[in-house]
Amino acid sequence: MPDGDALRGKVALVAGATRGAGRGIAAALGEAGATVICTGRTTRGRRSEYNRSETIEETAELVSELGGIGVAIPTDHLEPEQVRALAAQVDEEYGRLDVLVNDIWGAETLKGGPAEWDTPIWEHDLEKGLRILRLAIDTHLITSHYLLPLLIRRPGGLLVEVTDGTNDYNASHYRISVYYDLAKVAVNRLAFSQGHELAKHGGTALAITPGWMRSEIMLETFGVREENWRTAVGTTAPEGFGMSETPRYVGRAVAAVAADAEKARWNQKSVSSGELAGVYGFRDVDGAQPDIWPKLGLL
Repeated sequence: MPDGDALRGKVALVAGATRGAGRGIAAALGEAGATVICTGRTTRGRRSEYNRSETIEETAELVSELGGIGVAIPTDHLEPEQVRALAAQVDEEYGRLDVLVNDIWGAETLKGGPAEWDTPIWEHDLEKGLRILRLAIDTHLITSHYLLPLLIRRPGGLLVEVTDGTNDYNASHYRISVYYDLAKVAVNRLAFSQGHELAKHGGTALAITPGWMRSEIMLETFGVREENWRTAVGTTAPEGFGMSETPRYVGRAVAAVAADAEKARWNQKSVSSGELAGVYGFRDVDGAQPDIWPKLGLL
């Protein structure tokens, strides 16, 4: 079981905490006792373009149920003034930030399903492609611009950039489309470049990718729930789905690094949830310890 006091007294902000990896990361930070500010566009009063039911209030409540302190603050991270106001609120209420997680994505529907993958750039919808880049990259830049000044106030701050695929994997694999490929490679590089800047202030930045994650959208795609997801393996889902993981797994990866007194060893690195599980020994909520990235080329 996670140490419920490993991050007690620490202040974390998960940008993009509504669902998927963001919710899993917020939950795992809560398991470790952190105060977790959960931001995103979907609230109980307003939905984002996803038009899904998950809300940041639900995520904050889950954080509190698991032993942390969850706080929901609605924020559109593409809007600089909203992020500026978020930073001002965090500064006023907490005076610092110990962990910042850039998990903003918001382009799952824009990237389309398998039937739309491998569409060449000259046939791909330009407006959708540019929107993917804005959601995946601009949001992270805007968030770091306004919130990193809070992170560098004290040595030991941690910035986590959440992406899809490690540097090594993405360097040799085409990822869905030119736009998606560029977005995910860019986020890895953001961790590298920001790590260069944070090191001067005693901070650490790294990129973390989950493996094949059983997000709410993924479970719906294969027509299963978390309780019976294995029934999809080899039927509605490929065999590789048997090595999938819950969003909490990458969350526990983030929490493990955040609690590590020697976290600086990860500065500028690109790592996966499975790789970090091998180092820190944490497991998924079902006790599994999947590490799919080294095997993806064989599936």
